Amino acid sequence: MVIFKKIEDLKSYLSNIKNNGQKVGFVPTMGALHNGHISLIEKAKADGYFTVCSIFVNPTQFNDKKDLEKYPVTTNDDIEFLINAGCKVLFLPSVDEIYPGGEQLTRSFDFGYLDTILEGAKRPGHFKGVGQVVARLLDIVEPTGLFMGQKDYQQCMVVKMLLKTGNYSTIHMVICPTIREADGLAMSSRNRRLTQPQRVISATIYQCLISIESKQQSDKFSLVKKQCEDLLSAKGFNVEYVALADADNLTLLDEYETGRPMVALIAAKIGEIRLIDNLLIKIA
Repeated sequence: MVIFKKIEDLKSYLSNIKNNGQKVGFVPTMGALHNGHISLIEKAKADGYFTVCSIFVNPTQFNDKKDLEKYPVTTNDDIEFLINAGCKVLFLPSVDEIYPGGEQLTRSFDFGYLDTILEGAKRPGHFKGVGQVVARLLDIVEPTGLFMGQKDYQQCMVVKMLLKTGNYSTIHMVICPTIREADGLAMSSRNRRLTQPQRVISATIYQCLISIESKQQSDKFSLVKKQCEDLLSAKGFNVEYVALADADNLTLLDEYETGRPMVALIAAKIGEIRLIDNLLIKIA
């Protein structure tokens, strides 16, 4: 694996790769890698892409600076992880390299209602920061394929919109399934911060998602939502939302709708750790 810290060096190297007829598959990350990230590398490789991964903890998408300060940095372990996964290139830039003029948002993005609901409502400005860094990285790497994980479902929808409305129509986006621990907890870099007691109860979120799916023909969603909120609260979670939405456009739904593709989404905090998860609802 070749590691680059400078944009021009990376662009020069990838130019040769592309000139040799290889298509580039890009996996943007913020490090603290786990098997969920590696599954994206493996999918890109399986689809015949020359794999490029970036590790960059993007300051503009943290509306809580304390969260930024506590974000786990495990660069040496991440490098070993990527080498073992067969990743070809790692882009490891500094903040100054990505934002040479400072961390201010220099590009304007309109993500419409996606910026005002769920994660957008709970984390004001978050998706503007996501759009800023994804656009910057895409301009640098100029990939053929972009690989992201379903766990950040709303973020995937935002990036889809970015690809459509920005100058990125040639990039093929692949959303890969969420990788889970044995008890169902979605793999996340934030899981490292869970205490052992918190880790034990954290799988309750996934249990609630399964409940939302399984009760679609027997109960109203409004009732199932209340049951999930009560269960999570009883376990010690501070529930931010339990929601049901159209899986294609994230329009929020008050009740189950037969024949409509749906996704259940949950965000809740246990102690200081904020966990999010989602589940595509199989139509019964």
